[in-house]
Amino acid sequence: MAGPLTFDTAYRAIQRGQLARVYYLTGPEDVLKDELISVITDQALDPAARDFNLDVRAAGQLDGESFHALVETPPMLAEQRVVIVRGLEQWRKNAKVWQVLERYLDRASPTTVLVLTHAAGEKPLPTVTRHSTHVEVAALAPDRLRRWLARRAERAGIALDEDGAAHLIRAVGTDLAYLGLEIEKLAAAAPGNGPIGAAEVAELVGVRRGETPDDWVTAVLERDRRRAVGMLDTVLAGSGVSGVRLVMALGTALVGVRHARALLDAGMAPGRVERAVFDAMRQMRPAGLGSWRGEAARWTGAAVRWNAPALDRALRGAYDADRALKSTTITDERGILVGLVLEAGAERAAA
Repeated sequence: MAGPLTFDTAYRAIQRGQLARVYYLTGPEDVLKDELISVITDQALDPAARDFNLDVRAAGQLDGESFHALVETPPMLAEQRVVIVRGLEQWRKNAKVWQVLERYLDRASPTTVLVLTHAAGEKPLPTVTRHSTHVEVAALAPDRLRRWLARRAERAGIALDEDGAAHLIRAVGTDLAYLGLEIEKLAAAAPGNGPIGAAEVAELVGVRRGETPDDWVTAVLERDRRRAVGMLDTVLAGSGVSGVRLVMALGTALVGVRHARALLDAGMAPGRVERAVFDAMRQMRPAGLGSWRGEAARWTGAAVRWNAPALDRALRGAYDADRALKSTTITDERGILVGLVLEAGAERAAA
């Protein structure tokens, strides 16, 4: 059985007018799912008849009978209609609507384009993937993220230079929803006299260089406790920043540094370690990072400041901090992060 399509492959096919009868969108990037739905709708429907032939429903609003009526309704004054059902995870496992869906997938209506979405974190359902065009909407690689950001900025009527785009990603992170919101803010506030650079992004977004989540991770990797603790209030006040996001970013970096440390301990030369770490990133495609080459260099450079036991303790501390931050009984984000920073930097301070 063929695997799922990528976002790019599906997008190009749809733009060429190659529409499937049923699409099943899964994966972590809900913003890109919406973009795919938009291009499907634009290709399938004439603007003049769009309002009559587009139905968007949450799965939780539908039972078997209403779903059947929705997908079997004929188009009005057009050759086809589009039905979008969001959030299949809202249906209970034993709900009868699943049986209705499976019967429909076996014999989909030739006049309906059905789009089914599953939320981020949900596993694709084999019963749906077998009878649909399955698109796995994965997180964007760093180069694709920069191109997406440039297109979103262009649609908003602005342009970002390379430094401006890089600082926006460092300040906001790689979450496309937050990046889209910040682009809209920049478009509303920018003077409109040329590409927006890092200084303007810092002023308009309110996050200066040296005060981004990425800078905080760097301070922890360098085991600079004073700087890491000192910037916490500013970093946590940033758009879309939370304690959980900071710990996830730090945890990813610590895993990378631990891999580099293991290679160094095995006798590999630093230059080869950096290349090996980069190759591992290309294979694993970790989300939430900027330039993979830049991260490989940073992780390899940080590895010389740590030994393996210290990294193992720091990783355990990040795991414990993540659990504490997600507990409904804990509200002191800053306190948990301070404890993590102090524990991570303790060995160097003692030395």
